[in-house]
Amino acid sequence: MLRRRAAAPIFAIAVLTLLAAGCSAPGSDEDSSGDDSGPIKIALADAQSGQLSSLGAWELKGAKLAIEEWNGKGGINGRQIQLSVFDTQADPTIGTNLARKIASEGNIALIGTAESAVTIAMAPILKQEAIPNITSGQSPGLVAVGSEFLFLNGPTSTTYDETLAKHIVDVRGLKEIAMITNNGSYGKGEHDAFTKALTARGVTPVADQVVTTDQKDFSAALTTIRQKNPKVIFLGAEEVESGLIVKQARDLGITVPFAGAAPQGTPVFLDTAGAKNAEGTIVSSPYLSNDVSEASKTFAAAYKKAYGEDAELHGAKAYDGTQILLTALKTSNVAGGKDLADAIRATKYQGLLGDFAFDQTGVGIFATSIGTIQNGKLVAAAG
Repeated sequence: MLRRRAAAPIFAIAVLTLLAAGCSAPGSDEDSSGDDSGPIKIALADAQSGQLSSLGAWELKGAKLAIEEWNGKGGINGRQIQLSVFDTQADPTIGTNLARKIASEGNIALIGTAESAVTIAMAPILKQEAIPNITSGQSPGLVAVGSEFLFLNGPTSTTYDETLAKHIVDVRGLKEIAMITNNGSYGKGEHDAFTKALTARGVTPVADQVVTTDQKDFSAALTTIRQKNPKVIFLGAEEVESGLIVKQARDLGITVPFAGAAPQGTPVFLDTAGAKNAEGTIVSSPYLSNDVSEASKTFAAAYKKAYGEDAELHGAKAYDGTQILLTALKTSNVAGGKDLADAIRATKYQGLLGDFAFDQTGVGIFATSIGTIQNGKLVAAAG
């Protein structure tokens, strides 16, 4: 999703290991998850550096919060959960190498990544090694992988964008829609899903611009869009790039609202675009705010206490995904491989994002809500 970087030495990529208090040192005989006495080893892989590092930071905080809750109550069957964190740098090649390292170090399961292209690259190795993976990616390409070991802790772009198209076209009656998406795995998934939703409604975009994932100047694409006089512009890009697009659009005199999915509901998008520029952005999300339920309020309070900042969607997704994994480990008596994958698929979980029930494709939740950015905050849309 970002320009390729030379892979760092593998020992440098494993950037952090969180050890439960009182557990044996890494590498000792007792440190293996293959026995029934040592810590239960799981991994988290995400971009902990680079342009998408905010995603990795949110994911890590959500996963840690869930693990600390379980460890604080005695762990699973008296065993503590040990989390090792790996930096993918949002690079599929690095992710592939890390998949092998995660397997070789005896991790029983993987949380992450938030980058669909990296997860897709890691999936064949994780399947071969029989390591269940709960990802925060949303590209339909994750489903196309067809791995019984791959699970999504949120909806796919199909759900995000069908909900968005319904609101924009069916509810608000806006049909003059322009699109700007990037050519990465996330952007392509968004492009195809939103285009499909529009086609089902007999709507053809007035402009359809595709940019690269590392592009910084969008003036040419935005000038083309401006000439078509759209009523709304669909964004299919990650947080920072989306924010830059919106900022540059406003500089070019484009005043119509933007619309998008998960990235447009994040603080990074808002900070990059600027609150004034992002005002009115329409967002499809399964987690609009920390105030939608008692569960979200409790989670947000614990998150704020632990990290000194407000929770958001990606932290909530990782929290849900980790809770599902730990529940499955509990009900399966700390099984691994296919037995653990089967236990995850059988887990019904009332999460922050909604009620999870996994189908055979590994998707567990199929609904989002519509919000808008007002006065620098994402709030539920009226009606």
